[in-house]
Amino acid sequence: MHDFPGKPVFNRGFGGSQIIDSVHFAERIVFPYKPKTIVMYAGGNDLNAKKSADQVFADFKLFVETVRCRLPKTRIVFISSAPNPARWAQIAEVRKANRMIRNYIEDGSNMAYIDVHPAMLGPDGQPKPDIYRADRLHMNEKGYAIWKQVVGPYVK
Repeated sequence: MHDFPGKPVFNRGFGGSQIIDSVHFAERIVFPYKPKTIVMYAGGNDLNAKKSADQVFADFKLFVETVRCRLPKTRIVFISSAPNPARWAQIAEVRKANRMIRNYIEDGSNMAYIDVHPAMLGPDGQPKPDIYRADRLHMNEKGYAIWKQVVGPYVK
């Protein structure tokens, strides 16, 4: 992708997906590519669909187990569910899911956790309003520039 020139990056994400979708469609979106590293950004749609943080965590563990069965050497990198103004009412569950996933990753091997929260919050602890599109959910170019800096070191 253009943000990581020289790196063989393939975007296999699809709009509205939840973590369990990545489990169900792994045969199509993961395994044919035999990736050395999977960078996953997921969880926000799950929580917005009223799944609990516990269920999001369980689904993430199932994704890891699914990948490990076929691709045991593949590194899995998880980007924390991001704070955004449109779903700010869900922030407690977002933080809980992120914490559970982070702890699991830290206790595991060949995984990494990327915390995008600090870079996306202003001094007041609220999401920076100038990094989102008008829908207040999806990031604009400025938001993605922040992500490029935070995520870049993990794309090897």
